[in-house]
Amino acid sequence: MTKTMKQPKSRLKQATGWDMLIFILLTLLTLIIFLPFYNAVVISLETNRAYALNPVSLYPVEFTLRNYEHLISKGQIGIGYKNTVFITFMGTALSMFSMLAMSYAFSRRHYPGKKLFFVMMLFTMFFSGGMIPTYLQFKNLGMINTTWAIVLYSGISAYNVIILKNGFEQTPAELEEAAKIDGANDLVIFLRIELPLQGALIATFTLFTAVGYWNEWFWSTLLINSGSKMPLQVVLKAIVAESAALEDVSTGEAGADAFAQGIKMAAVMLTMVPIMCLYPFLQKYFVKGVLVGSVKM
Repeated sequence: MTKTMKQPKSRLKQATGWDMLIFILLTLLTLIIFLPFYNAVVISLETNRAYALNPVSLYPVEFTLRNYEHLISKGQIGIGYKNTVFITFMGTALSMFSMLAMSYAFSRRHYPGKKLFFVMMLFTMFFSGGMIPTYLQFKNLGMINTTWAIVLYSGISAYNVIILKNGFEQTPAELEEAAKIDGANDLVIFLRIELPLQGALIATFTLFTAVGYWNEWFWSTLLINSGSKMPLQVVLKAIVAESAALEDVSTGEAGADAFAQGIKMAAVMLTMVPIMCLYPFLQKYFVKGVLVGSVKM
């Protein structure tokens, strides 16, 4: 006797009125976020005349790469990219190494002085040394006008250490005990057991840290004054500021404002594209990485 199998209902038929309302609201929110970005892409690819006639268009009416050519022709854009790539790579590597080592140490049950060091780290979340003392400290260390100053300034995030610590604490104790019975020391346990289990957290905070270094601007303007060592954000800000004073070299019919706006949008695209290309490869880790370790403190 064969049993009749019920066909599962489609998700559309199972959706309630609230589900449809949430779907509509999320769709509208997505459009609100996406349209300004798309409009920036269109403006960066338009001529001054086309932008003056219609500032908001669905596609470049008069396609041109003149805005990007203007940015690249400055020559400083390559220097900015080189410095920013170095700062982002070295900063992310050193920051993740330091935070993973600290969080793993804080997650151990028997660690001499654990509470004292943990409180000292938490203190930095609420009270900072201040801008002037920090600048004087880098000056005394002889690190003014060096890219290493930017790398070291954002080296450790106390918040990230806490989340990583909670992630390490959720690892079953039986795994560590079994590894010790097999003769593994703390370093082997850390590298071969703990780190692979925290892949989602590591991927998430690696991207967050890299984005922070990539977008660093404030301390770069304070600690670096040499044009050959300026990161991308400082270089692009200088180029955009200069573009506002230039006359349109393409048509000369609509004034300088439209051309300057195109350069600004092109600068935004050049800044965002590298990070946007990295995001899809780490997207699957985001939900799990953000939630892991966020319950227990």
